[in-house]
Amino acid sequence: MTARAVTYTWRLREVMAAQGVWKAPDLVPLLAERGVELSVSQVYRLVNKTPVRMTFTTLAALCDILSCDPSELIGVGVAPGPRPGNDVPATIDLAARRRPRRARVDPDR
Repeated sequence: MTARAVTYTWRLREVMAAQGVWKAPDLVPLLAERGVELSVSQVYRLVNKTPVRMTFTTLAALCDILSCDPSELIGVGVAPGPRPGNDVPATIDLAARRRPRRARVDPDR
């Protein structure tokens, strides 16, 4: 069975623009009011790059600042993968495969 590849898109910049917040440094004092201390460069990376990990405190603060839900900031999807019939066998027939034979050791030699 092939593992499903889950994808996500980070939409912070879009949500910021919809709320009239245009610059990453504008978020620094707003986050600090909610107990999230990030530097200007950290907030810049948060806005302009897709984060690999983030605390729930930061996510909750962003949602509060921008009056949105996490689902508006994070779009989740599944990447299409190989399906049976596309040259990928759904099952493997072990009886049809040649199996190696066990070696015999002759103690007299």
